[in-house]
Amino acid sequence: MIDVDIQYASDEPDLPHQESLTHWVNTVLKAHHKGKGDNTENANTLTPQNAPLLPSSVELTIRIVDEAESKQLNDTWRQCPKPTNVLSFPFESPPGVELPLLGDIVICAPLVAREAAEQYKSLVAHWAHLVIHGTLHLLG
Repeated sequence: MIDVDIQYASDEPDLPHQESLTHWVNTVLKAHHKGKGDNTENANTLTPQNAPLLPSSVELTIRIVDEAESKQLNDTWRQCPKPTNVLSFPFESPPGVELPLLGDIVICAPLVAREAAEQYKSLVAHWAHLVIHGTLHLLG
């Protein structure tokens, strides 16, 4: 089971609801688990088939922000002083510590809306794309 914590830190209109965000994350996790089995022949190469299974219960945070926070985070973590559409922060537990945390995804709502319009995409489709993209980064 996935516990998706949503943090709305943007006043942008038409933000996706928790149900949609959780559905998109679950879609990625189901695909990640599908087809897992013994794949020892490629044990040195990480593929969806031999990637480690996630714990039965895992937590993930999605924070929806405005451009100022996105810019600050992007500058701090990537030395790129401008907002970006999505940032992923995989959780890395210390050795010997097992916590069911997948990580954090930060999405810049105004940038998502602007990109969707510029690329002639529906806003919902672009949100889905970025949530899926961010979740895949958390999985490695």
